[in-house]
Amino acid sequence: MTRGPDVSLPRLLRHPWTAFLGRRTARLLLSLGVVLTASFAMIRLVPGDPVRAALGVDASPDLVATRRHRLGLDAPFPSQYRHYLEGLVHGDLGTSLVTGTPVAELVRTRLPATLEIAGLAFLVTLAVALPCGLLVAVRTRDGRHPRSELAFTAVTAGLAGVPDFVLAAGLTALLAVGLQLLPVAGAAGVESFVLPVLALSLAPTAVLVRIVRVEALKVLSEDYLRTARGKRLSPARRYLRHAAPNMATASLTVAGSLLPAMIAGTVLVERVFSWPGIGSAMAQSVAAQDYPVIQAMVLVLGTTVLLSGLLVDVLLALLDPRSAILES
Repeated sequence: MTRGPDVSLPRLLRHPWTAFLGRRTARLLLSLGVVLTASFAMIRLVPGDPVRAALGVDASPDLVATRRHRLGLDAPFPSQYRHYLEGLVHGDLGTSLVTGTPVAELVRTRLPATLEIAGLAFLVTLAVALPCGLLVAVRTRDGRHPRSELAFTAVTAGLAGVPDFVLAAGLTALLAVGLQLLPVAGAAGVESFVLPVLALSLAPTAVLVRIVRVEALKVLSEDYLRTARGKRLSPARRYLRHAAPNMATASLTVAGSLLPAMIAGTVLVERVFSWPGIGSAMAQSVAAQDYPVIQAMVLVLGTTVLLSGLLVDVLLALLDPRSAILES
């Protein structure tokens, strides 16, 4: 008996990784659609006339009408949205109402600076929270050293609850103005990275180190760790080879959820330190009521946050394929 043609989907389409990436991509596209629509509607729904606000109250009605026509703001709402999407496809993010320069050029020059401090802050958070959480768990397991546990809980809870801009102001007052160890603002040299990165990473580090400690305590109570202690393996081998990998996935999941918040937090931190990134450009545009720039910055920051979330999901899936793919 001969078999008929195979009408099932190709093996590649049935692969769990294909389904996983397909779901994540669909979620990303849906979220991007929401961000696109929100960024477009923002300057159309706010009270007042953005062109009049940019040109000033003394601008003639003819000049205001000409500028509105040039920007397409006098067209019907659906036409404006279609024109907006067509411009995005061709890399056109609009034109600044204040300076008349293309917003895409502003994004090209500002975005790398934002990604630098957000990326460094994330790496600092991982580099500090993962080993410190494990060390504190080792020291305080089974009720040992209660004073150390109390101090750890108090310090991390305090740092986790302080907003980024308050940390930024405090670090500036202490390290830049008081002790004069670091530059107050700007992006000139390696030293200028220290304060913005610290301001962005302190609170997430305090949150993550608490989670790492909890996960490490669970791992340290497992039978295979007791067996490793019974075999008198060295502490470095027990903790680094056996404990750390088993607590890494849960800890990195929490760390991944912190990354988008750190990127969004650059808006206020960059303003405090006059950092030449997307956040400071957005703050300046809000003050100048330059709505096309605000619109583009919201879109760029939102897209960056979404892409970082997708990247974290993929990395976690690579670390633990069965749980990440089958449960998603």
